[in-house]
Amino acid sequence: MTELARTDLGRIAVSPAALARVVVRTAEEIDGVRVRRQRRSPYVAVSGGAARVTVGLAVRRGTIVPSAARAVQKHVSEAVGSMLEVRVEAVDVAVEEVFQ
Repeated sequence: MTELARTDLGRIAVSPAALARVVVRTAEEIDGVRVRRQRRSPYVAVSGGAARVTVGLAVRRGTIVPSAARAVQKHVSEAVGSMLEVRVEAVDVAVEEVFQ
C-alpha cells in the first residue's frame, strides 16, 4: 500500500493496483494509445508528497508518437495529481509497440 496521508483518525493509503488502474484508464483516453500491461507497467511511486509515474505504451499505426506521448504525460499528470493530491514530478513514457 502507498500511504498518502496520516490524519487524527488514521492513515490514508492506496493499493498499487488502484494506482495502476488510474494510470491505465487515463492514458487510454488518448486516441490511438493502449497501455502495455506488463509486470512493471504502469508503475506509480509516491514519496514525500510527490509522485513519479512510469508507463509503457502501444500506439496505433499512423499515430504521431511524440504528440500522443505528450498527451499521455499531461493527462496522466493531471489525473494522478488531482486524485491523490500530490505533485507529479514526472510521467515517464516508453512506446514499446505499434498495433493496427
